[in-house]
Amino acid sequence: MTSEQVRRVVVVGGGTAGWLTACRIAAAADPAADPPLSVTLVESPDVPTIGVGEGTWPTMRGTLAKIGIDEAEFLTGADAAFKQGSRFDGWRSGAADDRYHHPFTAPVDAAPDDLVALWQATGGSFADAAGIQARLGDQGLAPRPRAMADYAGALNYAYHLDAGRFATLLRDVATTRLGVTYLRDHMLRVEADDAGGIAAIHVRDAGCIAGDLFVDCTGHAALLIGGHFGVPLVDRSDVLFNDRALAVQVPVAPDSAIASQTIATAHDSGWIWDIGLPTRRGVGCVYASAFASDDAAAETLRAYLARTAPDVANADLSFRRLTFRSAHRAAFWQGNCVAIGLSAGFLEPLEASAIVMVELSIDALIDGFPTQRSAMPLLARRFDDLFRYRWDRIVEFLKLHYLLSERDMPYWRAHREPASVPSRLRDLLALWRTRPPAPADFPHAHEIFPAASY
Repeated sequence: MTSEQVRRVVVVGGGTAGWLTACRIAAAADPAADPPLSVTLVESPDVPTIGVGEGTWPTMRGTLAKIGIDEAEFLTGADAAFKQGSRFDGWRSGAADDRYHHPFTAPVDAAPDDLVALWQATGGSFADAAGIQARLGDQGLAPRPRAMADYAGALNYAYHLDAGRFATLLRDVATTRLGVTYLRDHMLRVEADDAGGIAAIHVRDAGCIAGDLFVDCTGHAALLIGGHFGVPLVDRSDVLFNDRALAVQVPVAPDSAIASQTIATAHDSGWIWDIGLPTRRGVGCVYASAFASDDAAAETLRAYLARTAPDVANADLSFRRLTFRSAHRAAFWQGNCVAIGLSAGFLEPLEASAIVMVELSIDALIDGFPTQRSAMPLLARRFDDLFRYRWDRIVEFLKLHYLLSERDMPYWRAHREPASVPSRLRDLLALWRTRPPAPADFPHAHEIFPAASY
């Protein structure tokens, strides 16, 4: 590669991933640089975003603050609400009282053995023994009072949001406050440079758009990282079986309470998410097509809505079917192109890892931003090593939710088959039968889930 300065960043694709990337890079750029860093986002008018509603992690508070968005502006603009963690109903046995929590506030500061002893002494749930957030979530309370400063809370918290409205808010901030150039245009082809990287993209109306660094946010199509560079997907469906979802938006009364935790309810062949927003609930039935038909999943979702939204006419609701495969790229930074968002990979939405991987990818890109093209190979290797590790850890943590279940249906029994369990997780489970999960089991400086989550 040449030693040319990296001064032109081209983000291909919009949605949450594209606009978060453009905003963060533009906000982090040195305004006194000569020449200045330019950020251009190209979004096709022909490709709709998925936008079914999203759960986030507490990292989103730092992301929004770095972009310069006031919290009230975000909550209103993205139809967002507070999220304090996740509640899992029916995952162990399916009994009426089968419930556990994964709150965002860490347990009280104590050794793992002492935490387990405290839990056993109380006779209740681990989350209740280790903190108060699970109880507050069940009561529909907020993690902070109005008087606190933006992004500060009495408890750790994230958000539920409308992904479509969030992308619109980010677009407005990017173009009116951060100097991002926005082109609503359809990409036709990639022009390669002499080193096999990308010299420019050609779009339908504006013609040629040259750049030094390209960010692929084109979703599952992965037009740059997959289409141009041919980086293959690593299939993880041998571990995580779900490959379909039925999504629906459920209306709510204007003054009704808003759930401050994601509710994940297990069913015979998967699980149902339930996300509360100020103006609606986002509900979806996740399932594995090898174990349930689309019609069976629809009946499962209708039964859930009849229980949880009895005042809403089921027949008036329209289900949107989504298909996916749990997989990620074999590499995420190739040449002068970085894949962020669905172009990098997607795992089923359990534990809401999609947006946080976007945030973490942007953080890593900015922290190791290539000021010269010649630095990209080294930075790419570091980036790829980090995110291969992170994808592996997410796969393991999601698998654990299924592996510990005692539900006796074909879908759940299949999840317990030893051949479907990653070897590292299998070894850790053997160790944890002798002692609790401990920080020493997760030695990486950038762990995606700490020992407390396990």
